[in-house]
Amino acid sequence: MILRSRWIALALACAGLVGLGTPAQAADEPVRLGWYGAPRLWVIGKATALFEKNMAAKVEWAQFPSGAAALTALASKQVDIARMGSSPTVAGIARGLPVDVIAIAEVISTSERLIARAPISSIADLKGKRVAYPPGSTAHYALMAALKVNKVAPKDVTLVSLAPSEMVAAWRRGDIDAAYVWGPFTQSMEAAGGKEILSTRQLQKDGYFVFNTFVVRREFAARYPDKVVGFLRALDQSADAYRQDKDAAIQLVAKHLNQEESQVRATLEGLYTPPNAEQLEMLAQGGKVAPAMMDTGRFLVELGEIRSADLPSSFAPALNTTYMKLSLIHISEPTRQEAI
Repeated sequence: MILRSRWIALALACAGLVGLGTPAQAADEPVRLGWYGAPRLWVIGKATALFEKNMAAKVEWAQFPSGAAALTALASKQVDIARMGSSPTVAGIARGLPVDVIAIAEVISTSERLIARAPISSIADLKGKRVAYPPGSTAHYALMAALKVNKVAPKDVTLVSLAPSEMVAAWRRGDIDAAYVWGPFTQSMEAAGGKEILSTRQLQKDGYFVFNTFVVRREFAARYPDKVVGFLRALDQSADAYRQDKDAAIQLVAKHLNQEESQVRATLEGLYTPPNAEQLEMLAQGGKVAPAMMDTGRFLVELGEIRSADLPSSFAPALNTTYMKLSLIHISEPTRQEAI
């Protein structure tokens, strides 16, 4: 399936980037991007080579099963830019990992949900039940927030740490009664008799802002700022392609990931990727992201994942908006006309 909208053709043609006067990257040296294999708007850029075109470089994609694996890869310099949940992002920064947050990959709304089997119909009904979650993830954070908001003590629930790929099998065996996770695993459990009890969006009214990030190794960004800017432009173009033609974008992502269109649609409709201009406001001082990261840090301290002494006074210094600002500098009109 090829996206046919004029916007996509223009995005592919206009992906050039003016160099920023940094050392040239060797033609055969790839940019290494970390991802998880799930339906996301930026998969459009992966499928249509928008990232290669904007960064003027080869791209190698490394797929990770968890945020912990992505942190390890960043620490060992195996990837340059990676998508992670807010929880592993906060954990990495608190532990001194030399990375910066450069973008919000997506704000989580209904793509992460608590699925349960009858007779469970509320958070209160989880008492005495076996509830699975991906450890250290945004879903884990949301589950604990839901328990807190509904005054259910974690000790009254049997919490089961499982990778998302293990949850569906555990569900079908009857090993778990509920699970908080993202699509397509949520849809698979619903198809096997599960019902939605809660979505992450419902926690927003209680002050919980849950999101995923893109982080970059500072060493890489310092050497190749033009690549980072190009990455952010490709991210914005991918999200814009979805806004321009949702059906075509869903078909493209489903085919690229070999997943059912209905599952991809449900997942993508449950996420919000802000345009770069809006992201700049969210990442800037006084925006939503820094305080939300501090809340996540306190959550990780309660779990024993990080020490209280490791929490910075603010996460704002790790939110680098330099590249986002540069990504908003438009290609000149003559350049656009030439590209068309």
